[in-house]
Amino acid sequence: MSSLPPESGPEDANHQSFWMPGNYQRTVKRTEDAFQACNDIVTCFQERARVERLYAQQLSEWSNKWKPLVDASPLYGSLLRAWQCFLSSADRLSTLHSSVCRSLVSEDGDRIRTWQKETFHKKLFGGFRESQDFDVGFARAQKPWSKRLKKLEKVKTAYHKASSKERTAQERETHAQGNPDIAIEKQRRIQEERELAHQETEKVRARYEKVLEEVTRYAPRYMEEMESIFDQAQEEERKRISFLKQAFLSIHRHLDITNNDSVKAVYNELHNTLMAINDQQDLRWWKNTYGPGMPTDWPQFQEWMPDKKHKKGKKEAEPKAVVMERSVMIGGVRVRALYDYVGQEPDELSFKAGEQFLKTEDEDDQGWCRGMMDGGKEGLYPANYVEVV
Repeated sequence: MSSLPPESGPEDANHQSFWMPGNYQRTVKRTEDAFQACNDIVTCFQERARVERLYAQQLSEWSNKWKPLVDASPLYGSLLRAWQCFLSSADRLSTLHSSVCRSLVSEDGDRIRTWQKETFHKKLFGGFRESQDFDVGFARAQKPWSKRLKKLEKVKTAYHKASSKERTAQERETHAQGNPDIAIEKQRRIQEERELAHQETEKVRARYEKVLEEVTRYAPRYMEEMESIFDQAQEEERKRISFLKQAFLSIHRHLDITNNDSVKAVYNELHNTLMAINDQQDLRWWKNTYGPGMPTDWPQFQEWMPDKKHKKGKKEAEPKAVVMERSVMIGGVRVRALYDYVGQEPDELSFKAGEQFLKTEDEDDQGWCRGMMDGGKEGLYPANYVEVV
């Protein structure tokens, strides 16, 4: 967890923007991810059901083993009845845990499987119909935009090439002027070449500006069409989030079987965490991270800049390469917890939703950050559980 992911510059961030060609695939893939998540949830709680079944079996075996011994013990009266009550309570708990096992498998598991079958429609040759519909919608909306971007890139390259050619012609003309070694006729031809290069540059520049204007004019329509498809995908994801929230609450209801104060505190905390599931907050986060809320640099006119030339005879000292791995953030960044989190390891932090603390190290390649609570405790936490204040 100590290594940091490679930093990405502004160009990489722009390339990953939702608005760039093909980057809508992350939103389309949510359908397949949700289907797999359903499989994982069912498998997870099937294992928990086996734990409940084994516990119920062990309670029953323990009670059956000790019943004849307790009945034959020298104790009598209320003391004997108290001892026997431990065993009868174990039998009732065994029945209760067996019921929890059946509920997790036949009720919660079957409910998720049924919803999964009704919600996700598999295609004959793999994939899901919902994914294909969104993919086709995004691709259709993005096709005209992609063509315009390609055309814009082509004319921009042509303009930069013409500008470079003109600059070369200007340098030749400057060198030829006043040089007695160059004939007047040759100087005239050099001047004509520079004038032609300038005319070509102006011509290509005008074409570049025209195409850029077309792209800029088309951008609002492109955004409207893409956001229309994105909103449909968001609505489907909202339904999935809402269903899984209810499924988790149902599982919680079956597992919360005791009135013991300490155990009740654990289940109340779990219940509060489940009740804190907020579809709007999750959708807003997706939108700002992978959707239309992502920043992007819309196409703008880029002036050609000549390469810098170094004077002969002067060799610039090459700066020594300094290899430095950025692991610690100076001063830290203030973050706010989106959800409750209880550390599973000694080196992990625990916090409540809404609690603020410092992020001291960036996210590593496994999705963990290092932070420090206001009390001074330091540790690791999952990066997707917080947002920058």
